[in-house]
Amino acid sequence: MQAAWFSLGMLSLGVGLIGIALPLVPTTPLLLLAAFCFSRSSERLYHWLLSHRRFGPVIDDWRSRGAVNPRAKRLATVAILAVLGLSLILGVGAVIVAVQAITLGCVLLFIWTRPDY
Repeated sequence: MQAAWFSLGMLSLGVGLIGIALPLVPTTPLLLLAAFCFSRSSERLYHWLLSHRRFGPVIDDWRSRGAVNPRAKRLATVAILAVLGLSLILGVGAVIVAVQAITLGCVLLFIWTRPDY
């Protein structure tokens, strides 16, 4: 079971790191999942992730208060609006844009209702 937790942790960390550059890939939830998985499989990677200067505070804020950094909220909002704008510019079908808008609107609602760190 430890190998499964480790594999899921590595996958979550890898995809989370890719999410830093790709707007629709959720970085923070994947880092939280990676921390959870590493806590069950690799004490060394778990502590590395928690002590990381960029990722550690995000994980700690979420774990202790369910909080999201205001700057991250703004960046997420800009990225979501950019994705929707790009979909409109590329002429993606109206149904797809509507589904995107509803889904991403729910994501924004969730993000903005979390307390600030």
